[in-house]
Amino acid sequence: MRLFRIAMVQMNPTVGDLEGNVRRIATWIREARKAKADLAVFPELAITGYPPEDLLLKPRFLADNRRALEEVVRTCRDLAAVVGYVGQGDGPPPSLAHPMVVPAGRHELYNAAAVIADQRLVTTYEKQYLPNYGVFDESRYFHPGRRIPIVVLNGTAFSVNVCEDIWFPEGPCRTQAAAGAEVIVNINASPFHVGKSRFREQMLATRARENGVIVTYTNQVGGQDELVFDGNSLIVDQNGEVVLRGRVFEEDLLVADLNIAAVARARLAHGRKKWPAGRIRAVVERVMLSESYRPRKRAKLIPSNATQLNSLEEVYRALVVGVRDYVRKNGFQQVVIGLSGGIDSALTAVIAGDALGAANVLGVFMPSPYTSRESHEDVAELARRLRIELHTIPITAPFTSYLESLAPSFEGRAADTTEENLQARIRGNLLMALSNKLGHLVLTTGNKSEMSVGYATLYGDMAGGFAVIKDVPKTMVYDLAHLRNRMGKTSVIPKRIMDRPPSAELKPNQKDEDTLPPYSILDPILKAYVEEDRAPEEIMDMGFERETVARVIAMVDRSEYKRRQAPIGIKITHRALGKDRRMPVTNGYRTI
Repeated sequence: MRLFRIAMVQMNPTVGDLEGNVRRIATWIREARKAKADLAVFPELAITGYPPEDLLLKPRFLADNRRALEEVVRTCRDLAAVVGYVGQGDGPPPSLAHPMVVPAGRHELYNAAAVIADQRLVTTYEKQYLPNYGVFDESRYFHPGRRIPIVVLNGTAFSVNVCEDIWFPEGPCRTQAAAGAEVIVNINASPFHVGKSRFREQMLATRARENGVIVTYTNQVGGQDELVFDGNSLIVDQNGEVVLRGRVFEEDLLVADLNIAAVARARLAHGRKKWPAGRIRAVVERVMLSESYRPRKRAKLIPSNATQLNSLEEVYRALVVGVRDYVRKNGFQQVVIGLSGGIDSALTAVIAGDALGAANVLGVFMPSPYTSRESHEDVAELARRLRIELHTIPITAPFTSYLESLAPSFEGRAADTTEENLQARIRGNLLMALSNKLGHLVLTTGNKSEMSVGYATLYGDMAGGFAVIKDVPKTMVYDLAHLRNRMGKTSVIPKRIMDRPPSAELKPNQKDEDTLPPYSILDPILKAYVEEDRAPEEIMDMGFERETVARVIAMVDRSEYKRRQAPIGIKITHRALGKDRRMPVTNGYRTI
């Protein structure tokens, strides 16, 4: 039996921390060497972290990235490795260039994968399909590659491609298989959103089966600003069956013996498939490291697949990882959260406790004259269950002082949302003062439903450093709260918090539904309009009243200026409010 041992490293890099990322890579290379792997594989742009954004416009950063790669090359002994980095002018040399290919200029950048063996940079692959949608801006920085190296190592032919390259049937995978690759090594920095992991697995199975190859999918893990990477690395055999699955939202080392003989048998049985090269004119080169297969004495591996999570469990884990990495990678240790007695702040506090530990979470309760007795009791009970420190700072005195100061200017005008927003802004001031004095990061507590329609106060409840549930619709907030209560031996969120009608408690007897449609109606309308770009007529055809649809759309459209000033938050849906959806603030276009 001809076997090829691969070690896939599901690592958590930090964007820009070149030294730290190189240290992590070197550590994992040692682990792969201990496992007697033929090949160690690291994620897309593992050296720089993903996405590096406009760091790529800094010449010194590019030079430091190259020096970091050279350091990785020096650590790579007794095995080969594939490592993602930023290539610069690394296109095919003139001797290999196809007549239709213009050789790369030295200032052109590539999202590249280095193939390293025996302390040598053997060859590189440059990403060919550059995503330029949603959160991705790769065409802003990178040029598409044109080279397809087929590397023969220990008698096995493998080829590398990067993330988006494998999503297209006519992409590099087809050319690589036709050129003799038995294993496709796909390296990734693929961000999480709900439902993506299952769709991705189906796609990888299709790509492996239609090309008669083993596909190894190595994804990074961890949080980077608003993005969270789920890991979920996979090995799929030539029949489209999952051989090995990595952990979800955790670093992992997946080691497997790939049955290359089975690939050869399958190809013989079905006839050797040959396909056109696809739309990209590629230069295929063959790199020979060790042509003959030599069996190595090493312990037999017992495959162990990681536990899969359902969609709601994935979302909760994504939120926990997103908070943990944003806080720690930005040099904070502790966070401060305004607790209102409502479900949003309760869920945010629970997530923060799970991410950072209860000792690193400070809750602040800031009651006003309109705060109910139930809120007083529920906040105290929540803090007790979470075992977090709780400060109570009433805002009645500063609120009264503000009203007295503003009385001459407000004379003759009735009370309205101005007085409500004033309370929210006093609370925002208090939280930021605690942040400044204690060095804690303020976590805001607004959800996607509120942020979409602008049901939030600028410089008030929107004031903070990181918006944990910014992309979580209100209906899902309740689902996540129930999920978290089921995860422990006892409920961490008091039942009354989940049962009470949502209220900002900024005036007597206030309820969210005084201003908004019920969330069971609001959230589907928002999903259709914000995430799916459906026209008003299509949304009405879903069964919603014209007046309700028109009111919601108007609220969304006129609130763009607020969203532009909101802190970033964790993306968990297909289309989040931020880089995914870029609307002009000054906008005269109306659809209804």
